[in-house]
Amino acid sequence: MNDNFIRVAAATPKIRVADPVYNTLRICEQIDEACDRGANVIVFPELCITGYTCGDLFLQSLLIDRANEALDLIISHSEGKNAVIAVGLPYEKNSRLYNVAAVICNGELLGLVTKTHIPSYSEFYEGRHFAAGPKGSEVIDHVHSDGRISWIPFGSSMKFACTSIPQLVLACEICEDLWVPNPPSISHALAGATVLMNLSASDAVTGKQAYRRSLVEGQSARLVCAYVYASAGEGESTQDLVYSGHNLICENGNTLAESIPLGHGIIYGDVDLDRLRSERRRMGTFMADESMPDYVDIPFTLEKKPLKLERFVDPAPFVPNDMEHRVQRCEEIFNIQAMGLVKRLEHIGCRQTVVGLSGGLDSTLALLVMAKAYDYLGYDRRGIHTVTMPCFGTTDRTYNNACTLAERIGSTLSEVNIKEAVSLHFRDIGHDPQIKNVTYENSQARERTQVLMDIANKVNGIVIGTGDLSELALGWATYNGDHMSMYGVNASVPKTLVRHLVRYYADTCSDKELADVLYDVLDTPVSPELLPPQDGVIAQKTEDIVGPYELHDFFLYYLQRFGYMPKKIFRLAKHAFQGTYEDRVIFKWLDTFYRRYFAQQFKRSCLPDGPKVGSVAVSPRGDLRMPSDASRNIWMIELEELKDGLK
Repeated sequence: MNDNFIRVAAATPKIRVADPVYNTLRICEQIDEACDRGANVIVFPELCITGYTCGDLFLQSLLIDRANEALDLIISHSEGKNAVIAVGLPYEKNSRLYNVAAVICNGELLGLVTKTHIPSYSEFYEGRHFAAGPKGSEVIDHVHSDGRISWIPFGSSMKFACTSIPQLVLACEICEDLWVPNPPSISHALAGATVLMNLSASDAVTGKQAYRRSLVEGQSARLVCAYVYASAGEGESTQDLVYSGHNLICENGNTLAESIPLGHGIIYGDVDLDRLRSERRRMGTFMADESMPDYVDIPFTLEKKPLKLERFVDPAPFVPNDMEHRVQRCEEIFNIQAMGLVKRLEHIGCRQTVVGLSGGLDSTLALLVMAKAYDYLGYDRRGIHTVTMPCFGTTDRTYNNACTLAERIGSTLSEVNIKEAVSLHFRDIGHDPQIKNVTYENSQARERTQVLMDIANKVNGIVIGTGDLSELALGWATYNGDHMSMYGVNASVPKTLVRHLVRYYADTCSDKELADVLYDVLDTPVSPELLPPQDGVIAQKTEDIVGPYELHDFFLYYLQRFGYMPKKIFRLAKHAFQGTYEDRVIFKWLDTFYRRYFAQQFKRSCLPDGPKVGSVAVSPRGDLRMPSDASRNIWMIELEELKDGLK
């Protein structure tokens, strides 16, 4: 347990109906198993000490008394386990029977959470045996099996706060509570609970598994929480029903773990508490209201221990890792980009656009988006003015690809060789062209932008920008050069996703010659082509200079989307890129990322308009309102501490 990750478990024991002695042994075995795996939160099913399907046996005093004895055994067994355990049982108070979750930690009963909504419809008849729990909470005298009396919180409005991990706040609801229009978990989350536990007994009928999953995923997303759902399964009576044993662990809409239904066992998930904290902090609308009940805060402590992550950390967080979702995402993004441009062209009454076509990925994507927008508007694609501007670093490969692309798209292609203009500029400013420094490079980028702007004036059109999100995050753009346009269609598309968008277009287009050139663009090294080629081959490779874009996109995602600290981003990157990059390489480019991210904000502070397509963007009018002169000192101090640890 570190970096605010915590392992949770949903456990379904194989039980015997109305046999608390046997069931307690199975529960304790699973507690031991889960603790051996490092679980700090363990959730068992509803009424699992007795079994959910006892029927009128719940009216038998012997069963209720034995269940209470079993609870004491589980409390004793929990001592020294470093875990919070939620286990279900029938509980008698003032001659009424309640369906409760006993929340236990380190040999102590923390509270008894009551079920609020008692179903008595279709196959359920809990109202025959159980009373609905109180809306709020009270403190009751709990009589242990040995006659001892403890004061224990009882009711539904309670939360369990970890004193050693402030972000870990637990709360419970029981089965039907989740399925009603206004679940208790809503109030729990608004009161500060970050991990919701549901003790359930959900039967298995056709179609219910998918609905149950969508319900748990949706609730975890709506409440920005982790949701641990443990359901009764094997061993429950099959007289009229089969119980699902369908366990789920979800975090903010994503399923971390899911059991195979109709069995028993334990599933585990490593919950990222920082992610939940960040999301809630970012959402100004996530807040409590005055109608919420008063909550009882119950403290507990867990010992912090190292946790080796078992959680999947996607090395490409901007790109869906299954093909079906990736195709859907690509189509959606293309449409967003194109519709953004459609609105701009309609608003200004413009049918002419200009784009610099280099034969690289970014300008290729921009051209494909422009073509889609023109088709939507019913405009002639000849109104797309593609301009290739060869100079000192242009290779035959990229030049030929640019020309072929323009031809196959049906745009109007023109060529402006800028070598002479740039050479004259060098003479004007007194720059030696043999000195291939930033002046040498940026003079070419700014000349190209000037050409595009002036052609746009000439044809009464606008310049479409090609720069992507990754370049803007790193400041890998020439100020008032490729940094500038009248509308930037790629402004919030990260480089790792640009590649998939172009590949998607190539895979789905019917023009084989166009597809072939798109595949060749994909195989071409990313380069600004500002330095002369070597033996006709690209000499200047962007990723050799600023680092791999897959790393920088990863860093950007976790820095801007969740506000993670450098140490946590480094840990996640090591986990995600294990076997791909050595630790020192990851650190080198992480350090580069932070330095450039802070130093280059001035370029992002005056970006052209462009559509947001995903959860991360750097528009100064939207997602990143950051001072251009903000200090990076505290981030660099933490990076220095990381560096010392690598020695």
